[in-house]
This record gives sequence, C-alpha cells and structure tokens, in this order.
Amino acid sequence: MPDLPAGHIPHAYPLAVRNSGLMTAIGLLVRSLPYALMRFGVLLAFSLACVVWLVITFGGAAWTGAHIAGVVGLTWFVSCVAVAGWFWTAILRYALHLIECGHVAVLTDLIVRGQVGNGSESMFAYGKRVVTERFGQVNALFALNLIVRGVVNAVHSTIEGVGHLLPIPGVDSIANAITAILRAATRYMDKVIFSYNLATGGTNPWRTAQDGLVYYAQNAKPIVKQAVWIVVLDYALGALLWLVLLIPAAALVAVLPASVREAGGVVTMLVAVLFALSARGAFLKPVFLIMIMTRFHALIEHEAINDEWVARLDQISTRFRELGEKATAFAASTAAAPAAIASSSVAPNPPVTTA
Repeated sequence: MPDLPAGHIPHAYPLAVRNSGLMTAIGLLVRSLPYALMRFGVLLAFSLACVVWLVITFGGAAWTGAHIAGVVGLTWFVSCVAVAGWFWTAILRYALHLIECGHVAVLTDLIVRGQVGNGSESMFAYGKRVVTERFGQVNALFALNLIVRGVVNAVHSTIEGVGHLLPIPGVDSIANAITAILRAATRYMDKVIFSYNLATGGTNPWRTAQDGLVYYAQNAKPIVKQAVWIVVLDYALGALLWLVLLIPAAALVAVLPASVREAGGVVTMLVAVLFALSARGAFLKPVFLIMIMTRFHALIEHEAINDEWVARLDQISTRFRELGEKATAFAASTAAAPAAIASSSVAPNPPVTTA
C-alpha cells in the first residue's frame, strides 16, 4: 500500500445515524424489514428441507441397510450428505450472500443518508440495482471473507491485555475463551467493509478493503468491546428463540410419519434448533450487523489513516499484503481498459495507393 500523507482521510460522506445501540439497530431492521423477511423465508424453506432431508437420509439408510445390505445403507447416507453439502456451498450460501449484500446496500443508505436511494424505487429494486452494478465487487467480497478474517485475527494478536476489555474481576484467567469470542464477533467485518465501500463510492474493492481494515485496526478495541457483548447477546437470544420455537416444532413433528415420531423429543429439539437458526439468521444477525456497521462508520467519520497501523499490518499479515497486491493489479487493469478502448477506436490509416 503506498504511503499516505499525514492526516489523509480517504472518504467524505455524511452520517444520518451515529447511535449504535440495540434499539437503533432494531429500528433500522424494521425499516428494512422486507429483506429480513426474504432471508427468513429462504432460511425457513431450507430448514424444512433439512427436516425432509433428515427423514430421507436416515430413514433411507436404515431401510436399505436392513433390507438390502449394510454397505448400500452407508452409500445412501454418504451420498445424501454429499448432495446436501454441495447444495449449501454452491447454491444456498451464495444466494444468501447476494440477499445480504442487497440488505447491506439498503442499510448503508439508511445510515448515511437516512433514506433508500432517491425514493423512487423499492428497497428490493434498489438493492438489486446496487448488487448488479457492483457484481464484480460482490463476487470479490465472497472471496474476500477469508482474507478479511485473516487480517482481523492478526489485529487481535496485537491487542495486548484482551481481558481488560470487559470489566469483570478475574477475567484474565479466561483470556483464551475471550479471544475465541472476539474471533467469532468479527464474522460481520466483510459486510461492514462492503458498506464502507458503498458509502465512499469506491471503485476498487481491494483498496477500500485495505482502508477499512486499517480503520478496524485503529478502532479495534471499541469495536471489539461492543462485539463481545453482541456475541453474548447472540447466544442468549438464540437460546430463548429455541425455547419459544419448541411448541411449533412439536406441532410439526406430530404430523411426521410414525417412524420419525418414535424419536419424539430428539426430533422436536432438532426441528426447534433449525427454526431458531432461521430466525436468528434473518432477524438477530442483521441487528448485530447494524450495530457493528453504525459503530464503525461513527468512529471513522473524521478519522485519518494511521500510517503506523498500515506499516504494522504490512509486517504482521500476508493477507493484508495480498490485498495491496490485488488493489494495485485492479487499478492497473482499470487504467489499461480505457486506453485499450481508445486505441481500438482510432481509425486506421488509409491504404497507400500507387499510380
């Protein structure tokens, strides 16, 4: 990453929302509720499909193993697991990524400008347009996740005395557990960086990702301090959701085949977990993402890039250096494209004729 002048701020955008509290996040989620409902519908359909998959996988494996051969039952089980794994990694995970990117586009506008687009199009239309226009960046973000997590983990290793982030006596004795929680809390950072890219209007996703990661490093302690409590809240509300959804789960199990109902309590708890995960993914995770997003944007609003952190990240993280290389290559390819188009549009010299 090239050296930046002292006091350099690589962005200039207003903020309509600076409060990163829980109620503010819930309010923004309500304002963008169509996206949450869409995500819930997809996740719930997947949960129901999982129930059917469990019946087919275990029931089919048991039946074929008992009536044909044990190896056939094992083959059936492995094949069903492989198909489910392929569907999750190749289709559903990417579809959810696109939906979430559209949601982040809407949330970014609400946080930065207080409204979605110019008010002439629906949230879905606006989110779809942003994702379509920045499809290359959205795809890059899908691959960027591992890079971001690698850099963030490197940042965490530089934070000394992690235990003092929480005002709990004797917390130093569980520093390893806290570090694990901190890493879990950073699952939202790739989307936060995408939000930063949208807010700045950046065209180079790799360069914006570098800037965003530097800002995260500069503000890691206040962001992580909030994120730790978000993770705790996540577990608490997730458990509450599971308990609440035991009733509809039991009702669903009651209409399943008798062979499945024999497992009664186990199946009921499993179905409740699937439903709770759907509700968590659709409603709780966006709330936590909004809290991190608003905190990030508010912290960096008037903050300059710290060159010391740039040098430190260059030194401790190969992932960060990889981002710099990708940013340079992207800038070079972008600069070369107009030149190539211009050269190809020049009319050729007329042929020379001889008398």
